[in-house]
Amino acid sequence: MASVSKLSRHQARMGYFFITPTIFLFVIFTVIPVIMALYLSFTNYDIVSKNDFVGLVNYKRLVDDPTFWTTLKNVLFYSVLYIPLNIAISLSMAVLFMRKRIGVKLFRTAGYLPTLTSGVAAATVWIWLLNPEFGLVNELLSKIGITGPSWLGEMPYAMISIVFVTLWQSVGANMIIYLAGLNGVPEHLYESAKLDGANAWQSFRYITWPVLRPTTFFVSTMAIIGALQLFDQAYVLTKGGPANSTKTTVYYIYQQGFGQLQMGYADAMAFALSLLILIFSLMNMKLNKEEDAMI
Repeated sequence: MASVSKLSRHQARMGYFFITPTIFLFVIFTVIPVIMALYLSFTNYDIVSKNDFVGLVNYKRLVDDPTFWTTLKNVLFYSVLYIPLNIAISLSMAVLFMRKRIGVKLFRTAGYLPTLTSGVAAATVWIWLLNPEFGLVNELLSKIGITGPSWLGEMPYAMISIVFVTLWQSVGANMIIYLAGLNGVPEHLYESAKLDGANAWQSFRYITWPVLRPTTFFVSTMAIIGALQLFDQAYVLTKGGPANSTKTTVYYIYQQGFGQLQMGYADAMAFALSLLILIFSLMNMKLNKEEDAMI
């Protein structure tokens, strides 16, 4: 028993030894910056000279800032479009590519490739594709007699364009996650359902979807976090226009912090956004638990 206890202590020490560098880097580059940002959110820090403690002034300003509420409305509208479409498209692709057909691996690779593209690089390419005068999208529409709009210069097409570009770039990664989940569905469940006369839709509804619920919870949670933190595509594609209709909260934080040098106010907005992300993530968790209880 003594040798077993000694071995356990040795394994514990080695475990702490190996995780110490990771914990150290996490504290230095995550915990300490978060604490500093929280303190700065109560100051008028402007990078250059000011760093006076002002209490809740930044948070009071936040409540009265119409642009901040506009950005929240924009990201919520984006989330309502992006999250359900992301789940539906990535799951559909995964179910389709699970079938053993010739060339299916090639299609899986093609579906995943956009995920490897830089967000800025992808958005830059789509600026050309969505150009109202010589863009490929409007050129193809003109072939069938449709006059394409100014995708990035008109409401609501600008936000719809951002949703489309981010979907194009993100569904591939979620497809891979769903493929992993589908591989974990016991085959005998489908065989039993087939013997009972269930069709493909019934098998998906009563077997595939319930088994994939944990996978869907993970995908939806990450989609919520990503949607509320949207920045790259809005910055490159539209610069927040037209008329702030695509300006996101993170983009506004960037403008206030690095454009106006109002770091204290930007930190306050960042923590307000973090609280919003936490609330929506907890709501998603609660909904997932309620659905599990109904099964």
